[in-house]
Amino acid sequence: MRHTPARAETLGALLPRLQPEDPAARLLLFGIRQLGAHGLGDAATAHAFITAFGKGFRRPLLLLRTLMAEMSAASSGPIQIAPWCCARMTASEAALIEVIASVERDSERARLLLSDLLGIRRVDGVLATAHALANAFADAGMPVEV
Repeated sequence: MRHTPARAETLGALLPRLQPEDPAARLLLFGIRQLGAHGLGDAATAHAFITAFGKGFRRPLLLLRTLMAEMSAASSGPIQIAPWCCARMTASEAALIEVIASVERDSERARLLLSDLLGIRRVDGVLATAHALANAFADAGMPVEV
């Protein structure tokens, strides 16, 4: 099957951003995709976090699971995720990575991005979990950067 210009434009609209270069952001994206597609108990995510964080894997994994559960419960609509192997990101994935990467230095921007992503105004609980997740990655020596 050939890629036509119209098909390429559609792909660009569905997956507007390339995956981040940062290893921590890529690990986070993998976890988001796996947990979103296979549930909070996904073994591949647990294995990836054990490999990346060693003995300290539990805190970031638990916080990612908590964030995914909170977002699922709070969101006013579906959050688009791509398959784990896709080299590009959906706008939703890019926004979530940006929230976690920026929550420490620009919490108001992170709040607005998260509010837009979830389609709700009050995001304080979910934002607190995103902040804790960002701190867990940073404390383990893998700060999320974009």
